[in-house]
Amino acid sequence: MGMPMRVKGTKTGAIVASAVMGSVVLSGCGGDGESEAKGGDASPSTSGSDGAREQSTTEVRAAYDKTAEAESARMTIQMKLSAAGKTITSDGHGVVDLAEGDSVMTITAQGKTIEQRGIDQVLYQKSPGQKTPGGKPWIKIDLKKVAAQQGMSNQQIGDPAQTAAYAKAITDKDVKNVGSEKIDGVNTTHYKVSVDVSKLPGGDRMSKQLGPTLPMQVWLDDEGRIRQQQIDMTVKAPASANPDDSASPEELKMNTVMQFSDFGTEVDAEAPPAGQVADMTGQALQGSQQQG
Repeated sequence: MGMPMRVKGTKTGAIVASAVMGSVVLSGCGGDGESEAKGGDASPSTSGSDGAREQSTTEVRAAYDKTAEAESARMTIQMKLSAAGKTITSDGHGVVDLAEGDSVMTITAQGKTIEQRGIDQVLYQKSPGQKTPGGKPWIKIDLKKVAAQQGMSNQQIGDPAQTAAYAKAITDKDVKNVGSEKIDGVNTTHYKVSVDVSKLPGGDRMSKQLGPTLPMQVWLDDEGRIRQQQIDMTVKAPASANPDDSASPEELKMNTVMQFSDFGTEVDAEAPPAGQVADMTGQALQGSQQQG
């Protein structure tokens, strides 16, 4: 059974990693911004103009660095996961250090509230009624070790130094300026983007599960920072190890909407006292092995 996890960080790669890493399912934090693009009534201003499209691509690629330069932000995430006819939604809010990737979040999923901290690529979670070895209130999972087992580089787990890798994976031909929209009262420019999965670190492996491209939408403010990002992905589960299981590979559909506001807000991310933490990294590794 996979553990509820959210891979910290603000980058596309963190979200991709959270889907591909097997034991990751619940994540979340939810904004109330519109998660659907406004349907087709505004024709892209870039149509027929290579120059405008190149400008859009430049602005979207630069947005990751410009957002990180803000150093910190208040963040909300809304995530919807659908698989095997079931849908799980999770919502949460908190603050994130955009330079370091550390975060402090409160997540609500399936009627439970999870307190979560991400510090130096270690995930800490506290949930009411959570059964842990020794009855300790917190669990921790070392995301670096899980990523290594999955054949992914550490940098995929929200390492700000790798933002350029994700920005470069945005394909020139698939950036469209959809038009102006207000997000949480802020004027933004809405772009539809396609990410070339093969250009991401570990992209060969991820392409097998996500397909060649990843559809993404971003809303940038007047300073070029990301105010909202939406990713819709379909993850193909690895083929079953059971030869008697002739069912087709299961698919997991994931919709994630992140919003950023209050740039420069204070982030006080500290690990819980060691005596209150049960290390569940081994169980997470075991669970992800069983899933793929």
